[in-house]
Amino acid sequence: MRIRSSGRRLRPRALTAVAATAALLATASCGGSGGDSSTGTKTLTLAIQGAPNSFDPAQLVEGTQAYAWSAVFDTLLVVDDKGELQPNAAESWSYSDDRKTLTLKLRDGMTFSTGDPVTSAAVKATLERTMSTPSPNQFKLSAVKSVEAPDERTVVLGLKEPDGALLHSLAMAVGVIGDPKTLDAERTALNPVGSGPYVLDESTVNDSTYVLKKRDDHWNADAYPFETFKIRVIKDRTATVNALRSGELNAASVQVDHVDRLESAGFEVEFIDAVAVGALALVDRDGEVVEPMSDVRVRRAISMAFDRDKILKQLLRGAGRTTQQMFSPKGTAHDPALDKTYTYDPAAAKKLLAEAGHPDGFAVHMPSLFLTKPFEPTISQSLAEIGIKVTWDPTPPQNSVSAVTSKKYGMFVLVDGLNAAPIEAKTFINPDGTRNVFGSTDPELTKLLNQANAAQDPAKAAELYKRINAFTVENAWFAPIFYSGRHWATADGVEFLGDGSNVFSSVRTFGASG
Repeated sequence: MRIRSSGRRLRPRALTAVAATAALLATASCGGSGGDSSTGTKTLTLAIQGAPNSFDPAQLVEGTQAYAWSAVFDTLLVVDDKGELQPNAAESWSYSDDRKTLTLKLRDGMTFSTGDPVTSAAVKATLERTMSTPSPNQFKLSAVKSVEAPDERTVVLGLKEPDGALLHSLAMAVGVIGDPKTLDAERTALNPVGSGPYVLDESTVNDSTYVLKKRDDHWNADAYPFETFKIRVIKDRTATVNALRSGELNAASVQVDHVDRLESAGFEVEFIDAVAVGALALVDRDGEVVEPMSDVRVRRAISMAFDRDKILKQLLRGAGRTTQQMFSPKGTAHDPALDKTYTYDPAAAKKLLAEAGHPDGFAVHMPSLFLTKPFEPTISQSLAEIGIKVTWDPTPPQNSVSAVTSKKYGMFVLVDGLNAAPIEAKTFINPDGTRNVFGSTDPELTKLLNQANAAQDPAKAAELYKRINAFTVENAWFAPIFYSGRHWATADGVEFLGDGSNVFSSVRTFGASG
């Protein structure tokens, strides 16, 4: 099958910060049953703002791009609408007592869209390729040292050390199963062979419209009520609303100022108040490039510089909530008491800076990224009030990742999607996490992370993640400001199933009604 192109050939490429932020800002929860298959003649058509960068399993981007690739690929596990891990392509899993060996048992009878059987060898080939390929998700498999396939349905992962985030990772991008015969083929970036419930139709136009047709022979076909799943790339929010009203779409995320108009037109609108976290990442905690930041009093002063309520009202128009912590309010690590740690108090912040030896403040540079621009004037003004002068360095989109990870900047603005606590800890706090740019460590924190990764009891793990969260707040590793929310509008016949417990983008977020 040939997929038509709208002009730019889709090739695997590294994740850019702009693509990641755009995707994560627009994430939606997923994982429900998807409705009754008796309504399977329906078509779901939704809009996203950015086209998939690639369908190559090693280069998948989580965020709204996942609507497309998660329909083509099965993942080993899945997270349901309540945020709980569930079996998927792997019907069961178990850990060794030391949490250093993970054994997964695949379902019997699964096939790729070509009709070839899905075996443990395919899982092994996909995982090993992701482990060895520079990509946005490679770090999520950093604890894995070996992948074995002792029989056709058994996969055994040997770990260097326990990794509490691994199971949740296997429910997302690194858990997909590619066809070993085509993994390295040129077609994989555009039109992969997967074992998922849908296949790309030949009417697909890359960068514009993705048309996916349901596989009736899929092992879990009953979980997918839509025979056709269309994804349109529409960057302009007003154009998205117009497409909803004209009937070209029957589901889309919309801005708060469009809600009344759509509700009056008969659309159902569901609001999830936290899908992403906006923060100032205070990453240079040893003062390598911004010496004052090595003092916790300086980082705490920065955390006191922001009028979070005002920012929520004026910049997000109330579509979200304020926060002083990085972890999801639906997750096990969240602690409401931590949101009272810092009050907005510029005078007290200036006093802290003076006590730290910086009575006149100091100057910093930060990268100016495409999706941070709306926040930059407010951040500049807030920091200027306590004596910190910000210079924003223009950063082309293609240089966003290299700028953030270059260790040139001691702090930067991030807007990242929320996730399960183990994933958030691995991303934000682990020394190899993508948002722990300088690899900051602390003996107390290392001990807590090791204990959480090794915990067999979920309740014990949850308590440990709460303590990890408290450490990062009290030591001001970040200056979180807001959770951004998301309004989902759906037309008659379509139901949005998420409640914010899971923010992975999937067609299973939607059910058929009526």
